[in-house]
Amino acid sequence: MENSDMLHQQRQHAVVTALRAVLPAHCVLYNEEDTRPYECDGLAAYRQLPMVVTLPENETQVIAILNVCRSMQVPIVPRGAGTGLSGGAMPIADGVVLSTAKLNKILKVDAYARTAVVQPGVRNLAISDAVGAHDLYYAPDPSSQIACTIGGNVAENSGGVHCLKYGLTVHNVLRVRVVTIEGEIMELGSAALDAPGLDLLAVFIGSEGMLGIVTEVTVKLVPKPQTARVIMASFDDVIKAGNAVANVIAAGIIPAGLEMMDKTSSRMVEPYVKAGYDIDAEAILLCESDGTPDEVEEEIARMSAVLQGAGATAIAVSQSEAERLKFWSGRKNAFPAAGRISPDYYCMDGTIPRKNLAQVLLGIADMEVKYGLRCANVFHAGDGNLHPLILFDANQPGEFHRAEAFGAEILELCVAVGGTITGEHGVGIEKINSMCVQFSAQELAAFMAVKHAFDPVSLLNPDKAIPSLHRCAEYGRMHVKKGQLKFPDLPRF
Repeated sequence: MENSDMLHQQRQHAVVTALRAVLPAHCVLYNEEDTRPYECDGLAAYRQLPMVVTLPENETQVIAILNVCRSMQVPIVPRGAGTGLSGGAMPIADGVVLSTAKLNKILKVDAYARTAVVQPGVRNLAISDAVGAHDLYYAPDPSSQIACTIGGNVAENSGGVHCLKYGLTVHNVLRVRVVTIEGEIMELGSAALDAPGLDLLAVFIGSEGMLGIVTEVTVKLVPKPQTARVIMASFDDVIKAGNAVANVIAAGIIPAGLEMMDKTSSRMVEPYVKAGYDIDAEAILLCESDGTPDEVEEEIARMSAVLQGAGATAIAVSQSEAERLKFWSGRKNAFPAAGRISPDYYCMDGTIPRKNLAQVLLGIADMEVKYGLRCANVFHAGDGNLHPLILFDANQPGEFHRAEAFGAEILELCVAVGGTITGEHGVGIEKINSMCVQFSAQELAAFMAVKHAFDPVSLLNPDKAIPSLHRCAEYGRMHVKKGQLKFPDLPRF
């Protein structure tokens, strides 16, 4: 046995012993067959076996885990359901994974105040199921909502197809209860409309597990609309479709959902779900209206007129709830549909100004030729959040590296047109180099200062989301054309 392996085993034994002193034995996993399922999140291209996995069953146990790890200087990677797509929950070889899967209780529903208090392991869709009898639901609806947890949604500031009208997680969470790295309880936000002091709740939501461990979340609930209908509009040109999105918003209409799919996506999805998509169209838009029957009728008519004026070649409107769900089923199943036509796919996540949708789609088409890989494009078009699915085969030498380079160039294009490198998937490890393209040394230092204010010992999900200045300098030398980065040669922190 090599010396490094022996040291790792000794370290693992010491950490397991310390954790089992404060947790039941079944809450501490360390054998490879038990920890292997935790080696990655939804970004399966990057994997790392964790040293130990913990599954606390209550807040007291969370505090105990943090106290042990802090005293032994062991890094901690928080994990929800593992549906994330940026590697934010990928373990550290000498670290502990803290899974919140067993913290899965809905603690309180207040139908009068339209709020629910839940633990972080509660599934997104389970909240709506639990409050449906009150004609309420939880609005953010990621495509993975059947499996993803509210704690993970808080970590990534997740959205979904209805985030244009109802907002992201940050707009639908009132309060979070957090355990700090010091093992102390901190409550951010308030059940009231506002909370005193700085808005640390907004800082925490989307912080990717780097600032604290969530143990409780108070979410807003919204009334179920009386009715909802969807327009499916076909376009013979992606530029027309992109302009149509901008025209809808410019007309003062805020649809409940406004999604765009290109021809590759439609042809990928239609055989899988049979949603009724126009597979000959260069792009389709899905525009949903919800509210009272009269409101929906009026808004559908207004949107149809705008879409026709923008050059739609065909318009279909859902005539029943079943047909509405059928239209959405294709968009919601874009990711699994990709798995039917390609051995692997790499899902990107950038955000751009709506007016640049067509420009970016055309740029991606040029990149397909450059990298020799296909790309299916699905967009939260209403708020400019794009999800290109780069199709590749990891068994073919060099294809994954080409897919990585393809994705990085898409993000550079997003920044170039005034956008950002992520919308709802987070940075994790996937986009950490792209952070070097978007932000200056001073900005990255400010981000790191916020982390250090919450986690001065840098044990919570280290080496994720915020790159070191040294890393950015190396990335600049190795991957980016001279002069593109703001700081090509910088010292280490």
